[in-house]
Amino acid sequence: MPSVWLGLACGMTLFVTMACIFWVRPDASDDAPHRSKLDELLDRRDAVYENMRDLRFEYHAGKFSEKDFEEMKHSLETEAAGLLAEMDRATGGAPTAATRQTAETTVRGSVG
Repeated sequence: MPSVWLGLACGMTLFVTMACIFWVRPDASDDAPHRSKLDELLDRRDAVYENMRDLRFEYHAGKFSEKDFEEMKHSLETEAAGLLAEMDRATGGAPTAATRQTAETTVRGSVG
């Protein structure tokens, strides 16, 4: 008789395990990306802006010639412009808090 109970317990354990594996449906949010395209663009934009600040600082510290500075600055500005264009496409051109922040940062950065 104990072997019957042991067999039933093993069978029930197997049934519950299989039910959890095959009958439980994942939540739709499990398939959704955790970061939006705009989040990734914002991170890249912030990195480019930080690189521009570092470049400006190092140029003023005498680490780069005028020619090298201008070439690197132009490269970073081109990358930043591309990112801003991608952000516009990602938002459909509608102003968002992120694009307003970008515009304000750009204006402040060009003044100083």
